[in-house]
Amino acid sequence: MENVQEAQGTSLQEAALLLKKAYENLKASDIITACALIEQALNIDYENNEVKHALKCVNWWLEHTRRIDEIKTPFEKGSLLISLLKQYHVFLEQISARSDASGNEYDQCQYAVRFYVYSRALFFFEGLLGNPANLHDPGLLFLVGRCYKGTGNYEEALDYLEQAIHIKREDAEILAEVADVNALLADVKTAKALFREAFFIDPSKIDLRFMESALIIKLREKVLELGYTDEQAAQWIPVYASLWGVFTVKRELKQMEAGRLKQSIFSLEAEYEANPARRDLIKPRLINHYFWLIDYYEINREDSSLIEETLLKIKVRDPDIYSMYTG
Repeated sequence: MENVQEAQGTSLQEAALLLKKAYENLKASDIITACALIEQALNIDYENNEVKHALKCVNWWLEHTRRIDEIKTPFEKGSLLISLLKQYHVFLEQISARSDASGNEYDQCQYAVRFYVYSRALFFFEGLLGNPANLHDPGLLFLVGRCYKGTGNYEEALDYLEQAIHIKREDAEILAEVADVNALLADVKTAKALFREAFFIDPSKIDLRFMESALIIKLREKVLELGYTDEQAAQWIPVYASLWGVFTVKRELKQMEAGRLKQSIFSLEAEYEANPARRDLIKPRLINHYFWLIDYYEINREDSSLIEETLLKIKVRDPDIYSMYTG
C-alpha cells in the first residue's frame, strides 16, 4: 500500500514539474511545446483541475491564432493578439462559471498566457519602431507600452505610454494605462491623479480587465460587489473612489476647463432626462461631474449657494450617494 501511495506521489510531482515546464515554454513563446507538456501532465494526473484549465487556455490560443501567419503586416498581427485578449477574458468567465474555481485561482497559468500574448505581440510591434515615422503614431506607441507592461517591463512601458499621451493628450484609455503603470511602479500619488483624470474624460473607453495594479483591481472588485455590471462599474468607479477616499489627488481647473465642465453637465442632464433606458450609465458620470464642479467651487472659494445647488442636484439623482458624500 505504501509503495502504491509513493508511486502516486511521484507521479503527481512529475505532472507538476511538466506543468511548470509548460508555463516556462509558454512564456518563451513556444506554445506548441507547452501544449504537449500539459497533455503529458494530464495523462499522468487526469484529475488535476489546474492542468485541465491550462490545457483549455492553451488550446483556445492555438485555435484563435492558427491563421496569424496569413496576416500580412506585423502591426495587424500584433493588434490581433491584443484584441483577442478581450475575447479570452469572456472565455475565462465562461469556464469559471461552469466550474467551482474562481477566475483568479490559477494565477501562474494566466501570468504565463499573458506573458506569451504580450511578448509575441511585442515581437511584431518592435520591428516597426525602426521607422522614425512610426515613433509619432500614438496607436502603436500605446500598444507597445501595453505590451511592455504585460511583460513586467514597467519603465519601458511608461516611456512609450507617455510618448503616446503627449501626442494624444485627452485619451482616457492611454491615460488609464499611464496611471496603471505608475501604480505598478509605486508612484501612487501620480497614479491616483491620472486615474481620476482618465475616468473623468471617458470611463467607457477604459477596459478594466487590462488594468493590473492593485489600486484599480481592488476598486473594481469592490464596485462589482455592489451589484454593478462591468460596464456600469467603469462609470461608478470614480464616484466611489471619491467617496472612499481613493481619488484624493486633485488639480485646479482652469477657467476654460470649468466652462467646459459646466457645459458637459448641462448636456448630461439633458441626456439623462431624454434617455430613461440609459440612466444607469449616465447617472454615475453626471454625479462625478458634480463632484468635480464642487471641487472647483471650493478651491476657488465661490459662493456657497453654488455648492448647495450642486449638492441638491446630487440628492435628487441619488439620495444614498448624497448621504455618503455629505456624511
